[in-house]
Amino acid sequence: MPREQNEVRDLQEGNYVMIEDVPSEITSYSTSKPGKHGSAKARVEGTGVFDGQKRNFTQPVDAKVWVPIVNRKQGQVVSVSNGDMQVMDLETYETITMRVPDSIDPSPDDEIEYLEYEGQRKVV
Repeated sequence: MPREQNEVRDLQEGNYVMIEDVPSEITSYSTSKPGKHGSAKARVEGTGVFDGQKRNFTQPVDAKVWVPIVNRKQGQVVSVSNGDMQVMDLETYETITMRVPDSIDPSPDDEIEYLEYEGQRKVV
């Protein structure tokens, strides 16, 4: 799996982190002061990169968490039909099929940007 381990204190809003084994983008990060008998804790909230679900966790700031390596790629739309589009990766020239998101109306020869992680893809 393409991911690495970081401490919770190194996370920032906008970065990616694994929450419940799902790659998520951090939307909120806050810390609490250390208590009399414990260490400082961080509360991390995020939104799933591919499913849009909100998730969160609370951990000590020195705990280790997995950070997914989500690749940002460029592609060119080859064809569009029935809610799917054929996209050619501009780096590897591989052709992949993706669902057309509601937010865009692609046509052949359009260049798009998409995220990829372990076979999951999403148009940005």
